[in-house]
Amino acid sequence: MLVLVAPGQGAQTPGFLTPWLDLPGAADRIAAWSDAIGLDLAHYGTEADADAIRDTAVAQPLLVAAGLLSAAALDASPNVVAGHSVGEITAAALAGVIGDEAALRLVRTRGLAMAEAAAVTETGMAALLGGDPDVSVAHLEKLGLTPANVNGAGQIVAAGTAAQIAALVEDAPEGVRRVVPLKVAGAFHTPHMAPAVDRLREAAAALTPADPAVTYVSNADGKAVATGDEVISRLVGQVANPVRWDLCMETFKELGVTALIEACPGGTLTGLAKRALPGVQTLALKTPDDLDAARALISEHAGA
Repeated sequence: MLVLVAPGQGAQTPGFLTPWLDLPGAADRIAAWSDAIGLDLAHYGTEADADAIRDTAVAQPLLVAAGLLSAAALDASPNVVAGHSVGEITAAALAGVIGDEAALRLVRTRGLAMAEAAAVTETGMAALLGGDPDVSVAHLEKLGLTPANVNGAGQIVAAGTAAQIAALVEDAPEGVRRVVPLKVAGAFHTPHMAPAVDRLREAAAALTPADPAVTYVSNADGKAVATGDEVISRLVGQVANPVRWDLCMETFKELGVTALIEACPGGTLTGLAKRALPGVQTLALKTPDDLDAARALISEHAGA
């Protein structure tokens, strides 16, 4: 039983797309997507520096493009797909709910809308290292913060105003070793993103989604979603609601997943899986050099 997952914002690094563009047809595909959304994906994926690709409006389309490109090169037939945050749009395309270009158009709107929403108030996010999740969540709520990413394997990311993040740094939950402010543009997956939800809902109304061709697991609650309309509805709402990747991994267990492959730029979700899903084989697609090993894993684990 194979699950193909797509990472979220923060997974990108300067130049990570460069080796993928050498694959047959890859540069043409990236050029076509760039024209469709008015963003030079090749430039940002090969030449731009870390600050340039940290921009929400750039990072999100770049991540979806890279995920789709690597999955196409892999030519996998997974039993299950899922994505972390913006990676859910990648997963929706991999499941056949929307086409690749539609996914890029949707994520372009998402990135721009979230960047605009983040500019309204000075907000941020911070990772909690260590501690008991239940204790940490209660403490965050006391400070007015949102547990924006509950990632499993003991990892929680808090989000809120700059003042609330500063208060958290000074008053960490019991058992937390350290609070690390993250270099992100705003408090994603919180009510601060409500204006972006409205923008995304308008864009999504133009879509005609198909039902998922494989099991699609939503990070709203870790549940499998059976209809395309529901997938799109959840994609819209998740912008202002927490990511429950911990519940996605619980569902992977229940489904009997035996192997997990993470689309480019892989590494983050495989790291979580190694800690939370013992016995599940994992592989991250970082460069095309990883494709042969991934194909071998697919031949061994992709079920009917």
